[in-house]
Amino acid sequence: MKKIICRTSQQTLDLGKRIGQTISSQFAIALTGDLGAGKTTLTQGLAKGLGVNDDYYITSPTFNIINEYPGEKFRLCHLDLYRLGTADDLEDIGFYDLMGEDAILIVEWPGLLEEIQFTFDLTIKFEFDAEYNRIISFFPSGHYGVNLVSKLIL
Repeated sequence: MKKIICRTSQQTLDLGKRIGQTISSQFAIALTGDLGAGKTTLTQGLAKGLGVNDDYYITSPTFNIINEYPGEKFRLCHLDLYRLGTADDLEDIGFYDLMGEDAILIVEWPGLLEEIQFTFDLTIKFEFDAEYNRIISFFPSGHYGVNLVSKLIL
């Protein structure tokens, strides 16, 4: 596990951009943390790093559940599973149709995917310290996740 402290939203955005620029193949990221902890800000940076056009405004898909954005090499599939009740709902939202070699999944509230033993390449946990700085912890899984985190030079 690696940790980084982001004192500003811009630092969180820049971190996301570095992650996006480092991704070189299909990849799945789980984001955990309280509301307002920086999950969407990191995703906005990741979209920039993947080459998603600035005309797309990256927002949390709380009500849409899935937002999809075309990047230069990959599709960014941003999911927020907070409003789903059971793992059976994944079929109804078309989750399994998102899979593909060009897909980068970034999932807020990933608990339902963990229930079906979906494997994330990287889990990123957001917390606040006493001064409200973001403490961002990285938990890679498998060689893709480990390689990405090692390339970030955190």
